[in-house]
Amino acid sequence: MELPDFMSYADKFSPKGFVEKISRIAKRAGAKLVYAALVLFYTLQSDEVSMKDKAIIVGALGYLISPLDVLPDAIPIVGLTDDLSVLVYVINKIWFDVPDEVKVRAKEKLSEWFDEDELAEVDEFVAERFKEQQ
Repeated sequence: MELPDFMSYADKFSPKGFVEKISRIAKRAGAKLVYAALVLFYTLQSDEVSMKDKAIIVGALGYLISPLDVLPDAIPIVGLTDDLSVLVYVINKIWFDVPDEVKVRAKEKLSEWFDEDELAEVDEFVAERFKEQQ
């Protein structure tokens, strides 16, 4: 799948829009997507991240919020695949610049919405995705 130009979605991002979207889709989207979105959202609020990374994050979160997707969110199962792809792409670019406090904060928030099994899936996802780079 080719990723869209998610920087064109930067103007769609707002903190209020992000919170509303995540609250609405959390269970349907799954713990991995929500964790990636929370890490990016909290990273955006950090002073330890470059403006370049913040610009990329805003584009990715704008894409998540936007109702205009490559695959509309209303399509069962595959509707959020493009959103996850964009978020994972950006996470891959910035992961090692993300402060540990942000990762912990995202995990704590995630634990409010998901059970232990779903949280374990996130741990496996992170371990698999970043084991080569650690």
